[in-house]
Amino acid sequence: MSERLTRFFASRWGIILAGAVIGVLAPLLQYAGNPANMGICVACFERDIAGALGLHRAAVVQYIRPEIIAFVLGATVAALFFREFKARAGSAPIVRFFLGMFAMIGSLAFLGCPWRALLRLTGGDLNAILGLAGLAVGITIGVQFLKAGYNLGRSYPTYPAVGWIMPVFMVGLLLLRIFRPQFSEGGPIFFSESGPGFLYAPLLISLGAGLLIGFLAQRTRFCTMGSIRDVILMGDTHLISGLGALVVVAFVTNLLLGQVSFGFFGQPVAHSSHLWNFLGMVLAGLAFALAGGCPGRQLFLSGEGDGDAGVFVLGMIVGAGFAHNFALAGKPDAVADGIVGGISTAGMVAVLLGLMVCLVIGFTMRKK
Repeated sequence: MSERLTRFFASRWGIILAGAVIGVLAPLLQYAGNPANMGICVACFERDIAGALGLHRAAVVQYIRPEIIAFVLGATVAALFFREFKARAGSAPIVRFFLGMFAMIGSLAFLGCPWRALLRLTGGDLNAILGLAGLAVGITIGVQFLKAGYNLGRSYPTYPAVGWIMPVFMVGLLLLRIFRPQFSEGGPIFFSESGPGFLYAPLLISLGAGLLIGFLAQRTRFCTMGSIRDVILMGDTHLISGLGALVVVAFVTNLLLGQVSFGFFGQPVAHSSHLWNFLGMVLAGLAFALAGGCPGRQLFLSGEGDGDAGVFVLGMIVGAGFAHNFALAGKPDAVADGIVGGISTAGMVAVLLGLMVCLVIGFTMRKK
């Protein structure tokens, strides 16, 4: 039975199923209460977790998102069931941490991860076109480094406890979400009382959707960065067929739910500063390519025992704290005042600095 399931999940129909499930569940999570055009966004949800833990004090984006927790635990369940849970680590962890930080800074300049870019597009947000173009450019640059011998080195088998750190951490976050303790007066755990952080689907719905996605994504190796990389590097369309299924199914689901509104200006939790939508995702795409996976894929890998992926995830969470504490993240368009949003001067500098750092990493970590 497990062998037949393994063959199915490794097939094109398996990856299409995973993409289609995400394409259905993300709009349904939005319909159930998650922010508009943000039924699922790994970067935004990790930012909300960072806020809930007090790593930043942007009051409108503080919430322990159950979907992130469930992505990791769903991948853990799948890895254990199919005997793929393997503790490993040691592949340039400090580099991965900073790649995670800069990936988050780029994502928050755009206001979304690759998943949200696709979902924003299926909800009618045309700014996503610039974001997806930037993502493709960033990944293309990363592929050129791969062709030139870029490599973070191999990871090594290690103690089982290392592989369990991220799943146990997620269980801890789940307990904090359920019991909502307050550790000091005016201190964490923080939960938004307005804004995107105050919009969320019921806990059990979020957990159920996340567990299913985590399970399927772990089995099928679903990865937005990997899909583009494989097309450029090998002409392989296996992974990208899953993205195609996600886009088609999400668009149809959004249409049926009345969640489609085409345009650039005034889209939900988005800005129409085209240059920085593009450059933010160039940075994110390059960081994902250098790290070996999109933010969703990193969560799923951390769930199956990959300590290096866990370091990248923690880098993204810390990066979210930096982005909001230092006013680097994008600001949505102000519809009432007719003001186009975007990023601050500090945010622009951070994106350009991130690109420089990633390029240095790409050039200097090549095996001759």
